[in-house]
Amino acid sequence: MWAAGTRRPGLVLAALAALGLALEVLVARRRRPVREVLFFPSKPSCTEALLAEAESPDNTPVPCPCPLPRGDCAFSRLLRHLLSARRSLELCLFAFSSPQLGRAVRLLHRRGVRVRVVTDAQYMALKGSQIGLLRHAGIQVRHDQESGFMHHKFAIVDRKMVITGSLNWTTEAIQNNRENILIMEDAEYVQPFLEEFERIWEFYDPLKYMFFSKENK
Repeated sequence: MWAAGTRRPGLVLAALAALGLALEVLVARRRRPVREVLFFPSKPSCTEALLAEAESPDNTPVPCPCPLPRGDCAFSRLLRHLLSARRSLELCLFAFSSPQLGRAVRLLHRRGVRVRVVTDAQYMALKGSQIGLLRHAGIQVRHDQESGFMHHKFAIVDRKMVITGSLNWTTEAIQNNRENILIMEDAEYVQPFLEEFERIWEFYDPLKYMFFSKENK
């Protein structure tokens, strides 16, 4: 028999479980989906510390001796969203020559994130392109074999966040051009980008490439 005023262990455990569930619901409600607009050119800012911290096994901050200011800017926010990937990253990019973005993508690949890249055949071979470095790192890359450009510029993080806009992933665009990026975690909009990426990925399968025109056969 339980003495008067003494709570039973089962009731206490049930109350604790209910409290934990209520806290989880509260946290989930407070965390709003990412919806952000970034404009370029981005003001000068040091990104070395951000990348070095991401590369550190324990995320230890690493001081950087460069004279650039340390502060939030459009480019650093883009890098942070990109580095938030934990499972997968799909990239569909016309031009990709930014060393910092290339370094971030290779870092994600080393972490075990599944990275796939679709790019334009003509622009992937230009001086400064990061595509060769990505391939050398073991990242899957596919390109078009058409007369028109593969002109998309979007990334999908963990199949739940899309990053898209006018920005090419080049230093010129980041530092000098009037550009924009829209970042969303809305499934209604992420899903069409996923479907488009998978459609292009399949269409650009190297096994389907035609290296000679029918007239030359």
